[in-house]
Amino acid sequence: MSTACSILIPAHNEVGYIEPCLEALLASDATGAAVEVIVMANGCTDRTVQAARSFAGRFTSKGWPLTVLDLERGGKMGALNAGDRIARHGARIYVDADVVVSGSLLAELAAVLDNLAPRYASGNPVVRASGSAFTRFYARFWASLPFCTHGVPGFGVFAVNHAARGRWGEFPDIISDDTFVRLSFTPEERFRVAASYDWPMIKAAWPLIRVRRRQDIGVAEVKEQFPALWANHDPLPKDALPMWRRALRDPVGFAAFALVALGVRLPHRGQERWARGR
Repeated sequence: MSTACSILIPAHNEVGYIEPCLEALLASDATGAAVEVIVMANGCTDRTVQAARSFAGRFTSKGWPLTVLDLERGGKMGALNAGDRIARHGARIYVDADVVVSGSLLAELAAVLDNLAPRYASGNPVVRASGSAFTRFYARFWASLPFCTHGVPGFGVFAVNHAARGRWGEFPDIISDDTFVRLSFTPEERFRVAASYDWPMIKAAWPLIRVRRRQDIGVAEVKEQFPALWANHDPLPKDALPMWRRALRDPVGFAAFALVALGVRLPHRGQERWARGR
């Protein structure tokens, strides 16, 4: 069984990333139901819109119509809301423009969403690090954290069925959309499918600090503005290794992780609300 899905992709200056993202969607298995793809290009000053629209014919041939919105104003939440307003199907799969899905991910998500009860779902993230040894060390340790190895983290890709999408109206003007949506559901309502997706780690130490700081602010923002949602936060798994044991297993990775954590706490100037470091 499966359910009809709208795939929504917010994109801001994503040339070089949107192409492999869309190629992977084209190569995805059929879901057994209707699918549409919507790219919400917002505030783009590069050729993201043209690059995305060049895929229209191939998506039509697949039977998955592609719509590309050219939005003048930047901002991820505004882009998500614009996509939601025109989406035709009740089930929604939200995909970051720099993510590459595996061939079976969409079909597995659609199958899980085919339920009358509210369901949130994601896949198994594969953290890809390139460009510097520091990034690789940091990513290796970060991927060992319980947040990544247990539960349904949902960064980069998350999906909800029609009943679940009714949990909120428009996306609020906050930083962390994935945290907000994930915590809108209890752990029992969250499902992690076996299929994977590639999620790129930001390159180099300073960009990692910048983005990690933004992520921390985003989580704190959800806790402050939506305190009731925090009750749905995953507890620490009983089988999770304590930090000191993970540090002993990977001292170099831990050193990189600790350096970024320290850098986040240093004095800094303000930054844009959608900071990616690339």
